[in-house]
Amino acid sequence: MAKSWRPVRRTVSSNLKANCSLPQKIPRINLPPSPLQVLHFLLATLDLTSHPLLTYESGRLWRRKMVRERNKRAALAPAEETIVKLEKTVDAGNYYEAQQMYKSISARYAAAQRYAEALDILQSGASIQLRHGQVTCGAELAVLFVEILVKGKFECSQETLERVRKIYQDFPQISVPQNLLGDDDDMQKLAEALGAAKTRVEGCSSFLKAAIRWSAEFGAPGIGSLELHYMLAEYIYSQSPELDMTKVSFHFVRGGHPEKFAATLVNFMGKCYPGEDDLAIARAVLMYLSLGNMKDANYLIDEIKKRKAFPESELTQFIVYLLQTLERDAFPLFRILRQKYKSSIDKEPAFDELLDEIGERFYGVRRRSGLQGVFGDFFKMMGGEVAA
Repeated sequence: MAKSWRPVRRTVSSNLKANCSLPQKIPRINLPPSPLQVLHFLLATLDLTSHPLLTYESGRLWRRKMVRERNKRAALAPAEETIVKLEKTVDAGNYYEAQQMYKSISARYAAAQRYAEALDILQSGASIQLRHGQVTCGAELAVLFVEILVKGKFECSQETLERVRKIYQDFPQISVPQNLLGDDDDMQKLAEALGAAKTRVEGCSSFLKAAIRWSAEFGAPGIGSLELHYMLAEYIYSQSPELDMTKVSFHFVRGGHPEKFAATLVNFMGKCYPGEDDLAIARAVLMYLSLGNMKDANYLIDEIKKRKAFPESELTQFIVYLLQTLERDAFPLFRILRQKYKSSIDKEPAFDELLDEIGERFYGVRRRSGLQGVFGDFFKMMGGEVAA
């Protein structure tokens, strides 16, 4: 009988297995792409966003997100309750604790896009901290108030400006001690008063400069709200321990109150060092003219002459002649005046740059190469980066 065929079962000894090794290089086999690779390729190269399945999925995710946002907004307490609670914390003297709560809670309202309530909380916080003499805390909340105005895209309306004014009015206005006897206690008091005054001015300036930038972006003229410029000029002049009339003038000429600026200049001339009065007048007039405002420049000169003896110097003589020259088309005379009174103009480096701006504005003469940047830097320095 023939034997049936059976597959031979081959075994490999353990010794042979131990001596076996894989080839050094495995030949690469080109396999067709998998379905997942094809899907990744299509998603990367084709616009499938309009596909019904994807549209449905994205819509579902969007609805989930909106529900979460709605729940998040609903979880916040009414702003009135928060304000009452935080004011009690401040009244109890827990200023730092209240400050952190004002910042964190207002941030939560802003994140939930409840900007109006965030503004209410920050305005209340800034005002009560300032009324308690916590200038640094109040100024910080005041700046955050302006940041919410920007984030919420609030227009520069009279109502909103009034809210800014209310915060401004809560900044302390304290005179630096005078007639001190000069002993150690008096000097200590003076040093403390000067430090506090510097803190007040820096805090109020930061707040109002931020508000000016907001106003310029959301509805006020390009230079920002006139009211805000006037507030800042007034505060710097009345509160600065080291008065800088250049900064004061920068904001006064944009503040829309030439009669009050004239009164301020007359007051300054009554207590300044000899030789500073004509510089202050020239600076003010040139700043007005650099904005094209000849009317207020002339008004300023007339008011000063009415209220005080007008200082006679080459610089004030130049200013008077300049105003007369700009009333007519007399660019050659303008250039002659600059050459003749160059030594007086050079008393302050900014005067030359202001005159270049005046020449461009009144006579269409382009400024010399390189001065555009310098002039811009001058205005940034004076206005804390407020757009001129």
